[in-house]
Amino acid sequence: MKDTFKHKGMRNKLVETITSKGIQDKRVLEAIRNVPRHMFMDSSFEGHAYQDKAFPIAAEQTISQPYTVAFQTELLKAAPGSKVLEIGTGSGYQAAVLLFMKFKVYTIERQLELFKKTSLFFKKMGYRPKKFIFGDGYKGMPEEAPFDAILVTAGAPSIPKALLSQLKVGGRLVIPVGEESQIMTVVIRKSDKEFEREEFGSFKFVPLLENKN
Repeated sequence: MKDTFKHKGMRNKLVETITSKGIQDKRVLEAIRNVPRHMFMDSSFEGHAYQDKAFPIAAEQTISQPYTVAFQTELLKAAPGSKVLEIGTGSGYQAAVLLFMKFKVYTIERQLELFKKTSLFFKKMGYRPKKFIFGDGYKGMPEEAPFDAILVTAGAPSIPKALLSQLKVGGRLVIPVGEESQIMTVVIRKSDKEFEREEFGSFKFVPLLENKN
C-alpha cells in the first residue's frame, strides 16, 4: 500500500473536518495531516480511511475516529520530548500520531493478535516507540514511570490507581471513564497525593479489559 497525492488530499480534507469540530492545536493537526491512516487499516476499508469515523480492526477492536484521536491528543497538552504512556496500542495509529509529535512513546497492548500484527507493522513502517509491550494496561508500565502524560484509548469503568501513581507531578492522564458510554476525563497530578479532575463530554470506546489472573 502506498501513500499517494490522493491520500494526502483526503487527509487535508480530514484536517478541515476536525478543525471545524473544534481541534485547534497546530501540532495535532499536522500529525493528522501527515500520518497515513489508510495504512493502519485493512485494505478493504482504504476508501473509508479518511472519513471521520471509527472502523473495525483485528481482535474485535477498532481504530478510533480521527476526531477522537485528535481530541485526546490535544488534551495531553504535552511538549515535544515528553514521556507519554499509551494504554491500548491497537492498530498503532494513535502511537504514530504521538511519535510524529516528537513524544517519547511507551505503549501497551493486551490483545496478542494485535500486539504481533502491530509490532511487525511498526518495524515495516519505521515507527519506533521507546517501548512496546504485550501486557495489562491497568498495571501501566511501572518500571518506566513516571510519565509526563498517560493516554488511555479504551473505556475504563473507573480510573486505575496504578496509572495515577505513574504520573509525574504536573502530569496529565487522559482517560474515557464509564461503562456503556464514557466521559472523557483528564486527571492532573498536583502533588504526591493531590489530583484535579476535569470532564470533556461523552464518547464511546471499546472497553478497557483487565487481566484477572
